[in-house]
Amino acid sequence: MRRGEALAAWMLTLPAALAFLLLLLAPTLAAIALAFSDYELGVWPPHWIGLDNFREMWTDRGFRTSFVNTLVYVAIVAPVSVAGGLGLALLIEGAARGRTIFRAIFFLPVVSLTVAMAAAWQYLLHPTIGPVNAVLRAVGIAGPAWLSSSDTVLLSLAAIGIWESIGFNMVLFMAGLTAIPRELREAAAVDGARAAWDRFRLVTWPLLGPTALFVVVISLIRSVRVFDTVAVLTRGGPNKASEVLLYTMYTEGFTFLRLGYSAAITLVFLVIVLGLMLVQTRILDRRVHYG
Repeated sequence: MRRGEALAAWMLTLPAALAFLLLLLAPTLAAIALAFSDYELGVWPPHWIGLDNFREMWTDRGFRTSFVNTLVYVAIVAPVSVAGGLGLALLIEGAARGRTIFRAIFFLPVVSLTVAMAAAWQYLLHPTIGPVNAVLRAVGIAGPAWLSSSDTVLLSLAAIGIWESIGFNMVLFMAGLTAIPRELREAAAVDGARAAWDRFRLVTWPLLGPTALFVVVISLIRSVRVFDTVAVLTRGGPNKASEVLLYTMYTEGFTFLRLGYSAAITLVFLVIVLGLMLVQTRILDRRVHYG
């Protein structure tokens, strides 16, 4: 009987185990192996070159530019989308009417196709026929070429990223706020926390800690893996001013066919993501969860 139960358990587990092995573990191990080779598509066999790809990465000006652009993008999008999502969640939670409507409006960018929304933003930010510059011209301001100027392209992409992420963060914060008993805030008001800010600081924010941690980590990871808007709107231009890590990985692998170097960039990206997860599980988790 025990052998039958064990066999049944293995049979039930087998589909998920095979999917994990073939779709996640095997490609990851293959990418790690390719990162230490000079493999180019169409050239066989690849040769083991050790850390040469990473040495080239260190001296590659294009990679350094994309790495810095990614850091700037994350530094703008993650905190603004987290703070904006929290603010919207508090406003909607405190509203007497229209919660469902506002929740649907702000969540709409999350469920929309990124390519379609990118095309819409391309029209909105067009330097001559775009509505954004039309509004600026109406008040006497000459609008810039948002997506074709090195000075504004990364800020424009960051604004689009905030627009995409803020609704997602809002829904997560609303779920966290719903789990906080209203009686605690009412008790705080009775104890002297009359102002809304005092109740937020003393009751809401401490109990919202686990949700806030999750939102921060998810926002950082979503920001680091930005690709779609860059590929559709700017293709890393002008002059690599909007090129980010994933787009560099894509061009090296599928434009220049240097799959070994592309795999090395992928490995760097995985290290960054794993580092963010480690910060969550080992450091921040201990400060926001309560026994």
